[in-house]
Amino acid sequence: MKCVAVAVALVAGFVCSDAVKLRASVRQEPDTACGKGFDNLVKGSQDYYRTAAVELFTHPSHTMDNATFEAEFECWFASMCTTKCGGLPSQADARKADLTAMCLSVEADWLKIWKMFSQEEIKWFK
Repeated sequence: MKCVAVAVALVAGFVCSDAVKLRASVRQEPDTACGKGFDNLVKGSQDYYRTAAVELFTHPSHTMDNATFEAEFECWFASMCTTKCGGLPSQADARKADLTAMCLSVEADWLKIWKMFSQEEIKWFK
């Protein structure tokens, strides 16, 4: 009986050591969905995001969306900052005033804002 117990213990030990070796040899690629991560952005970028998150979510039906989706929005913002929006040229001079007005309006819906995207921006976004 003792021999059976010793044999089972040895087999279990070999199986466990093989599992440890397998896990140690398999490397998982780092998750880069959030770019370098929100916490790794410079303080000025983090401050800009925090201000925008408060100022943009003023619609009566969406005042808490910035808190509800905070992690997702921070990830998205960090990805945009890290990848520099895929190298797309800035459209700030051409549409910032209109876009700000629409984003702060309770009458403009998401589709009106989506239509302001260029085809290149839509492709990058998707």
